[in-house]
Amino acid sequence: MAKKKCPDCPKCLPGWLVQFGDLMSLLLTFFILLLSMAVMDKKKVEEYFDIMKKAMGFLDKTSDVREQTDQHSNNQSNSDSSDNMTAAEEGIEQASNEIKEIVEIANDTAADQSQVMQITKGKNEFVLDIPSTIMFKPGEYRINDAASKRFIAKIARVIRTMPQTFAIEVIGHTDNGAYKNKDIPRDDWDLSALRSVEVVKELIKNRIEPGQLKVSAYGSYHPKSEVASDNRRVEIRFFSENNQSDILNEENFFDRLE
Repeated sequence: MAKKKCPDCPKCLPGWLVQFGDLMSLLLTFFILLLSMAVMDKKKVEEYFDIMKKAMGFLDKTSDVREQTDQHSNNQSNSDSSDNMTAAEEGIEQASNEIKEIVEIANDTAADQSQVMQITKGKNEFVLDIPSTIMFKPGEYRINDAASKRFIAKIARVIRTMPQTFAIEVIGHTDNGAYKNKDIPRDDWDLSALRSVEVVKELIKNRIEPGQLKVSAYGSYHPKSEVASDNRRVEIRFFSENNQSDILNEENFFDRLE
């Protein structure tokens, strides 16, 4: 009668697993030893757990989920709004700083220090205030002074570095002296308008895109102060139009002429 065959013995675990288990036991012992020697700062531990709860989205028992959601939505909206305005604000800041340097040099060399140019900054805009006596003789609207033409040329160089999404408005003002003349300019309206047009034409001569330029005239009806000499001025307003599309890639006016 044939003998029954013995079943195969189970295979032993690999030898490296024993060494790995010993290593884990030693590491556990080592960390327990470190923990026993450490001094626990309860305040720091609580702060750590608070930070971890916020990072993982846990809410306190007294917190309202709707309040947390609304707060998160408002923060996200404010963040998106600030990101959208960054490009415009950076462009305005850079241009205003460059024009400010030109203005400071011109003011230092001005013969009449009571008639100096000023820059006023606003949200996504800044205004260059130029006293009329710097560029125009009393009652005249032509720019014949070479220094004034050089100044406008320097301003034009800065404008050419700005994105064409920025608009430039030239605004003419006079005092309340009730200017009257039979020929043109006949009154304060004519004088303020013609001076604005003259500055715009000078900018166009320096290769500024006409589509960026606007002409405005207020005569004596937008006084700056009670001093008449302060009200005789030409303002150049640089601003960003939010509803204006990006036309950086469009063909330039002077390129079309060529």
